[in-house]
Order: sequence, then C-alpha cells, then structure tokens
Amino acid sequence: MSGHSKWSTIKRKKGAADAKRSNEFAKLLRAIEVAAREGGSGDPKANMTLASAIEKARDASVPADNIERAIKRGTGELEGGARYEEVTYEGYGPGGVAVFVETLTDNRNRTAQDVRYAFTHHGGNLGETGSTAWMFQRKGVIQIEKDAAPDEEKLVEIALEAAADDLQDEESTWEITTDPGAFVAVRDALSAAGIALLSAELTMVPQNAIPVEGGHARQVLALLETLEELDDVQNVYANFDIPESVMAELSG
Repeated sequence: MSGHSKWSTIKRKKGAADAKRSNEFAKLLRAIEVAAREGGSGDPKANMTLASAIEKARDASVPADNIERAIKRGTGELEGGARYEEVTYEGYGPGGVAVFVETLTDNRNRTAQDVRYAFTHHGGNLGETGSTAWMFQRKGVIQIEKDAAPDEEKLVEIALEAAADDLQDEESTWEITTDPGAFVAVRDALSAAGIALLSAELTMVPQNAIPVEGGHARQVLALLETLEELDDVQNVYANFDIPESVMAELSG
C-alpha cells in the first residue's frame, strides 16, 4: 500500500486550523453536490458515491443542514451557484512517484494552471491523460486504529464475511480494502460489531508502491500538501511509500 493512507492518517491526527477547516468544508460540500447531480439521486442508499461523500463530510463534522442543502442543490431542489465539473490530472512527482489528482472546477484554465504550477514548483511534471491513471484502482478503504480494534483473527473474520478483499498492517492502523460494490456492507458490518472506524471512503489505491527517502520524500509531501490546499482539488493520490515515523517527522 502507498504512503498516501499514512499521510491522511497523520494529517487527521494533527487536526486542522480554522481557515483550512473552512476550506475543507467547502470541498466536501462541493463533492456532495456533484455526487447528487451526477449520480442521478439524492438518496445515499441508491447513490454509493453520494453515500461516501456524506460519510466523509460527517466525519469532518460538517453541519447536517449544510449537507442537506448541498444534496438539494445537486438534485435541483435548490438553486445553486457555479456548476462544477469533474476534471482529473496526472503526473509524476520527485523520485518517479505517480500522482493522480481529482478536481471539481468551474474554470478548467484556472485549475490546470494551478495544478501545473504545483507540480513544477515541487520538482514534478504534469503528464498527459492516461499517463498514471492505469496505476490506480477504485477501492473502498477502511482504516481502524489498532488500539480500538479487536484481535486480528476476529477482525479478519468480520471483514471477510462481509466480502472485504484484504486486511493489511499499516503500522499504527489496520487497513481493510474492498471492491467498491462491497464497501457499504463491510463498513456497516464493522460498525455493527462495535468497531470504531478511523476513516471509511471510496478512494484510488495504487497497484504498486515506490519507496522514497531523503530529499525526495520531503519534496513529495510538499507537492501533496500544495495540491491538496488548492480550492479546486478534491483528492490527491500517489504511489509513494515512506515509513510512518519518517513521514510524521517530515510533516511536523
């Protein structure tokens, strides 16, 4: 597994400043609005992408009223402002790390310029469509802190019975991967068993990871952080592998 999940875990534990929190809320609500519109339904039971977007927003403590309004804007029940479209960007970071960026934008030129600058400023290169997307697969990923988890045998039993694909040891957490279609069933089975979930989302998982050390590791994390701070960027995925302890030190 790439270090991206470790990076997300470290950021989640560190928390966010108020300004970044506001920016995160806006991104999460934008994702809900687009999922409701593109998925053809405002009912999360019938729209898996919307269900995942709502779950992420709730995990980030986005107010329920804001979530409901975003859904209604997506379904057309409320008038919205800008109309966003999904655009992806692909490229390579320092050390040959593959990067895949998902955006929701109302101005393609602005977004492309911002993403390109982030890559070049941090020693990377923006590539053509298809240059890195083939290295990633859409999966459900559930993270559980080891301190809050049952023993490994019990966790495996619950996850596999609900049709999970795999359980991996990610140092301080257990990481369960699922087929997108089985994601909700696995998540709900774990919750029903009283297991606290650190995170649960549909994401892009790299098929192979590239070990990164030293200066390249610092540059890769700087690139990810810069991309994630862009207003139009929703998600950034990369196939780097940096030990959790080193990543925490570099991001500190």
